[in-house]
Amino acid sequence: MLLDIDSLVLDGSPRLLGEDVDHTQILAETDARLPAILVHRSTMRVIDGMHRVRAAIMRGDEKISATFFDGDASEAFVRAVEANIAYGLPLSLSDRHAAAKRILDLYPQWSDRSIAAVAGLSARTIRGIRASATEEIPQLHSRVGRDGKTRPLNFADGRRRAAELIARRPEASLREIARNAGISVGTARDVRKRIDEGRDPIPEGVRKGKREPAHSTISLNRPRPRNGVDPAVLLDNLRKDPSVRYSESGRHMVRWLGSRIVQSGSWQEIADSVPSHCIPAVAQIATECATAWLSLAEELQSRAERLGTLA
Repeated sequence: MLLDIDSLVLDGSPRLLGEDVDHTQILAETDARLPAILVHRSTMRVIDGMHRVRAAIMRGDEKISATFFDGDASEAFVRAVEANIAYGLPLSLSDRHAAAKRILDLYPQWSDRSIAAVAGLSARTIRGIRASATEEIPQLHSRVGRDGKTRPLNFADGRRRAAELIARRPEASLREIARNAGISVGTARDVRKRIDEGRDPIPEGVRKGKREPAHSTISLNRPRPRNGVDPAVLLDNLRKDPSVRYSESGRHMVRWLGSRIVQSGSWQEIADSVPSHCIPAVAQIATECATAWLSLAEELQSRAERLGTLA
């Protein structure tokens, strides 16, 4: 839809220094049709597209293409940060830090990873911001993760629930245990390993309230191809397997894997071709894809462990 530029509110940007005049000039001189801006319906404040609005004004336009965002002011700010991280002129590091601090003020219950994903920072950086503002930001006993689930900060409770689940259903997968206990798959694996070894599933440090130790997303003793083996060769071997070759599901699996394989070193050419303003978006895409691949590996490893097929 087209909105009157005079009806828009042009403040509240997450950019500390405001408009980048050079970027506005570039947009004003381009002949390409610019994407629609995003406007908070209840306040008419521009959430995303401030430079596009300025460029339209510079060109003498009276109207601009726009879409509406429905939500409260806090949600609108988060959406503005997400939009300015994903595309367009990226937020500076100081902008991101300031945005993360404000999101912490608005949503102290969000996990460090959730805020990091929005602000384009690392979870470690968010932990530092949270720790340095302990008097201003409520210190809650639970956090809401990126999946929308609320998890306790008392890691001993999660391990205790996992141990109870394993006792009741020893055949359950690690992912199922992790999901129901509100812990990571790595922590679920560690709980199962400690139980199998006759040890307390809750380490002494965790019992005393320390942070959960980091666990590898994929077990270090998982089977790995020998160095130098091309994933394409492994995939070709899969194609020749009769159980794969002569079933629709097997052929679909091979097609799916074939379209997603990234060979070692082949990504460098892609990395070199990414425009600077697109780097945050491509990095996020790579992170999400890597997470999905690791989830698949975890599920298959867990299944292999149950079937006793791991070497």
